[in-house]
Amino acid sequence: MTRWLKEPLLHFLLIGAGLFMLYGWVSDEDSGRPDQIIFTEAEIDRLINLWERKWQRLPNQTELQGLIEQQIREEVFYREALAMGLDKNDTVVRRRMAQKLEFISNDLASLAEPDDTKLQAYLDEHREKFLIPGRISYSQVFLNRDKRGRQVSADAEQLLEELSQSPVDVDITMAGDAFMGGYRFNDETDFGVSRIFGQDFARDIFKLPVGTWAGPVESGYGLHLVRVDARTDAAVPELGQVRDKVRNEWLADQRRKTNDLLYAELRKRYEVVVEGIEAGTSPTPGSK
Repeated sequence: MTRWLKEPLLHFLLIGAGLFMLYGWVSDEDSGRPDQIIFTEAEIDRLINLWERKWQRLPNQTELQGLIEQQIREEVFYREALAMGLDKNDTVVRRRMAQKLEFISNDLASLAEPDDTKLQAYLDEHREKFLIPGRISYSQVFLNRDKRGRQVSADAEQLLEELSQSPVDVDITMAGDAFMGGYRFNDETDFGVSRIFGQDFARDIFKLPVGTWAGPVESGYGLHLVRVDARTDAAVPELGQVRDKVRNEWLADQRRKTNDLLYAELRKRYEVVVEGIEAGTSPTPGSK
């Protein structure tokens, strides 16, 4: 008897019987009313198109019949799962259905194609999103604070005077202290400078005059004397330069607004009660 209870076949039969009993409980009122599954020509065309895109050819009759039967099988299981209430309290199903409603809202928002007037207004309103970053070419001489101690500021002043009187092509690798990060940097953005020296350093050197040694400018490494060789400031591009990017951002913005409006309208249909929390108050950890 014990060996029989361990048989996988028995387990399968018991699970199957349990499912049929559950189905009977939830579908008594629908018994005797077989559902109709209608597979339209449009759905068949969709299957054919999907097959052709994947395999670069049309399906033959047997393959098409297999595709249709697979869809019917999925529909049958889907309906029976709904009838048995298997979608209830399922986080994945809830999230997926909510996403599908948002997708529909997104599709509606995407139907409105913006003209250049709307795109220009959006560009003007959101300049920071589309800025062409400024670029800078510069040279730097490093002074190690740990090595020089209290003398570092005085050394920086003296070295600055010497560099200011030197020719442009002076060998700066022999000045100051050794620095593994490099001495000359070309066509760097604010991000590129920040990645090596930090944001404060990048902000400061973009304010320096072009063509003269200046400083000291501080970084996380120590002090630096800097000569800016060339600089272009950040600029707002013409619409023609970034039209596709502005259009995509505009459409994304419209989708967000449409979803927010849809939610606001649907939310009005419900009275929401959060147990244990009074309306207009924030929950306190551990409170009841």
